[in-house]
Amino acid sequence: NLPDTVGFRLPHEIGEMIKVMSEYTKDRAIISVHNHNDLGLGVANSLEAVMNGARQIECTINGLGERAGNAALEEIVMALKTRKDVFGNLQTNINTKEIYPTSRLIANITGIEPQPNKAIVGKNAFAHESGIHQDGMLKNRETYEIITPADIGLDIDDTLVLGKHSGRAAFKDKLAKLGFDLDNEALNSSFERFKILADKKKDIYDDDLRAIVTNEMTKATQIYELVSLQLMDCSSGVPSAAVSIKKDNQEIIDASIGEGTIDAIFKTIDRISGYEGRLMDYKVTSVSKGKDALANVTVKVEFNDNEPAIIGHGLNIDTMLASARAYISALNSYLSMEGMLKLRHSSSTQTV
Repeated sequence: NLPDTVGFRLPHEIGEMIKVMSEYTKDRAIISVHNHNDLGLGVANSLEAVMNGARQIECTINGLGERAGNAALEEIVMALKTRKDVFGNLQTNINTKEIYPTSRLIANITGIEPQPNKAIVGKNAFAHESGIHQDGMLKNRETYEIITPADIGLDIDDTLVLGKHSGRAAFKDKLAKLGFDLDNEALNSSFERFKILADKKKDIYDDDLRAIVTNEMTKATQIYELVSLQLMDCSSGVPSAAVSIKKDNQEIIDASIGEGTIDAIFKTIDRISGYEGRLMDYKVTSVSKGKDALANVTVKVEFNDNEPAIIGHGLNIDTMLASARAYISALNSYLSMEGMLKLRHSSSTQTV
């Protein structure tokens, strides 16, 4: 493995290095590369390495990684597939139709959205705003589209597929088409979330379904569960929140004020739980389009200075409700982790 850990090398330098190593090792080793993207050359360096004998590339979905990230898997795979005139028979065994669904899965779990103009999986990757480009697309799509949305598993029309009258069988079938294979428990909980959303939201899109299922799949044990949220915030008053949370089938209600609405919500949850979290990061993204789009909130919270920050996710049309759910999600994850650590410590003590 030959890494460019700080992303310093240029393509021709990587190419020369790989060529020398390939000639030296001949068929005795598989040359692997690990390129970082500090100068925006992670993908270019990886492709140049392949051209000179490398046969393994370490890369990541959406180009995630330290600092500026790693070489993006989706860009490398589609470059090899699209430019066969250059790369010849070099190919991967990756099913490219899983690229977009996987990208969305990673984005929903991490809360890190690909930049809109990111190649292959960015929201603008297949958007054509320029008049001349739109005219060319209408006449011949191949003029301005070297890759089709279908190649990466994206339904560019993103049409309405399900509604509030859709049944469990139709829901299960649609999830299967999106690549989800859920057990009965996960399917039932996801279906319940879908029905609640369908009662509030007119149009349900594929990305809505992906977000619902991902949120259910990554949810920690429900130690605390949000019941209701009431807010008071006016320009002349102090932001306050009244939160009702269920624990062990017992409903607990409390209220608090804060510097802002989000602060008031989180402080109230702290008062109820007895755990004081420190918010390290807060992100909110729109899952799909429209005024009634789902808000996907991701929080990073520290509950203990000696332990890593915990990530929580929350989904709702109402951003404040999504925020409360995200914070409770982080709290539940922390308590689940704390419980497992105590169990391990207890087991090791008994063993000794």
